[in-house]
Amino acid sequence: MPTAMEQRLDRVVHELNEIRKEMILLKAPPAVRAGRKINAWKSLGKKISVRWDHVSAVDEIRQQRDRV
Repeated sequence: MPTAMEQRLDRVVHELNEIRKEMILLKAPPAVRAGRKINAWKSLGKKISVRWDHVSAVDEIRQQRDRV
């Protein structure tokens, strides 16, 4: 059977863990902002894909090596 001091210590440790979780959540960027950034990158990727001249990356590198 835990003593009163052990019980108090357990409660304090539990509270500290809860505070630590809250601090981590406060430091984390909001999901909405992160979602907007992801959507921006996806739309940029689509724009680049539309403009792509359909040359594969391997062929592009070969062409660059041939120029040198």
